[in-house]
Amino acid sequence: MADQQRLRLPIGIQTFSEIREGGYYYVDKTPIIERLVHQNKYYFLSRPRRFGKSLLLDTLRCLFEGRQKLFEGLYIHDRWDWQQTHPVIRLSFGSGVMRTREELDTRIRDQLFLERERLGVSLQRETDIAGEFSALIRDTHTQYGERAVVLIDEYDKPILDNVLEPERARELREGLKNLYSVIKDADPHLHLVLITGVSKFSKVSLFSGLNNLNDITLDKPYADICGYTDEDVDTVFATELPGLDRAEIRDWYNGYRWGGTDTPSVYNPFDVLLLLQKRQFGPYWFESATPTFLVNLLKERGVFTPELTAWHSRPALLSRFDVDDISTDALLFQTGYLTLKDIHEEVPNRPLYKLGLPNQEVEISLNEALLPALGVSHAVFDDVVIRLPRLLKAADMAGLEAHLKALYAGLPHDWYRNNPIARYEGHYASVFYSHFAALGVQVTVEDSSHHGKVDMTVDFSGHIYLFEFKVVEQLPEGRALEQIKARGYADKYRSTGKPIHLIGVEFSSEQRQIVAFEVETA
Repeated sequence: MADQQRLRLPIGIQTFSEIREGGYYYVDKTPIIERLVHQNKYYFLSRPRRFGKSLLLDTLRCLFEGRQKLFEGLYIHDRWDWQQTHPVIRLSFGSGVMRTREELDTRIRDQLFLERERLGVSLQRETDIAGEFSALIRDTHTQYGERAVVLIDEYDKPILDNVLEPERARELREGLKNLYSVIKDADPHLHLVLITGVSKFSKVSLFSGLNNLNDITLDKPYADICGYTDEDVDTVFATELPGLDRAEIRDWYNGYRWGGTDTPSVYNPFDVLLLLQKRQFGPYWFESATPTFLVNLLKERGVFTPELTAWHSRPALLSRFDVDDISTDALLFQTGYLTLKDIHEEVPNRPLYKLGLPNQEVEISLNEALLPALGVSHAVFDDVVIRLPRLLKAADMAGLEAHLKALYAGLPHDWYRNNPIARYEGHYASVFYSHFAALGVQVTVEDSSHHGKVDMTVDFSGHIYLFEFKVVEQLPEGRALEQIKARGYADKYRSTGKPIHLIGVEFSSEQRQIVAFEVETA
């Protein structure tokens, strides 16, 4: 490949014209955009935060406004009728936090006023919000002689910002519903509508009557409408890659999938751009807005953390999201902490989705964020980070046993009384899995389906460790090690040539401590 010119990295830039005129790298999404604008009229797209939704909307705006020069050299340039333009109305709820219906209404009115001013459409008479939005769409059509394009960004943010306060969230939901309800009757004046956000609220609760809203969140043709594919990283950013381990970039940041296993998985753009700038790996996306409400909710519901690696869900659950009914599956999937790993149909046309953690960034960060909720304090974890890798490197089994016993001895006793998760035997196995996963060592969970037990492989520093973790009432039963041997877990690792350590761990729920730690080297 000829030496490509180095361009600027568009970190945090959501304005299409700035990227195209300012000498920035741009990943061409116009082939997918062309398909989008020709197939339907009303669209809904949900993607996690910082995936490029705002840039997508701005690209559409420039396209419909006929800003041909910005598209030179892109796929769509020679396939678009530049004479045909449409006025664009754009609303966004991305900035600031609104706490009341009054604040929301003020924000909506302000945006409607600014759009009228920008489009040169005067308001004939003051009315309510729904009336003003209707008038804006209708009058824009009349003034320009072409139907309007409506683009709404972060449509759900006012509700999500208040999701832990259901009363307030409901109030804001009603305010947004009042705005969005206008779209249905404005049909004769509309050319295209695209609504984007993080979550997918049910049509009934937010878009009542808008039955023709086409949700493309999980549609194969639009799987990579946001995010970078492997090919994008290898071609667009080729000049930035030397000096970075390409396989490691994939392990850390790739792995998001919407639309089936035969569609390309994508990278979060924010991560890729910050890695290329800083030249070191870090949880950039995760740290850009730690979802405290997510961690609190998982703590409240007592999630068995090994299950995060292989979670089964029905499609209906993934889209069930409302103020009074947030399924854990939907929350984790829509916010980007779980992604689609596989789809299988036991019964025809009734798909079952297998979800899992997308990549190393999310596995490390989410488990680390959940450790305090499991009773492992930051101070204890800081100690683990130093001690555990040394023990694994040296294959120090006595040290490993002492480390695990100290970890469980350190779980605060009053923690058990105050947390509903104490009912789950899975708590002990969650601590076991999560404190390894939070280190960033390579962890594979073989069987996460039974709470209280977990079969786990750790591949680190030239050694392979196979753990079977069981919870017993009081006395050791010696079954953990037997089970690893009986299932032949070691067989698939023999070809690696690395020493394989089989470790059976039994944990007494009564004593809250390890009562058996049996080791064998395969």
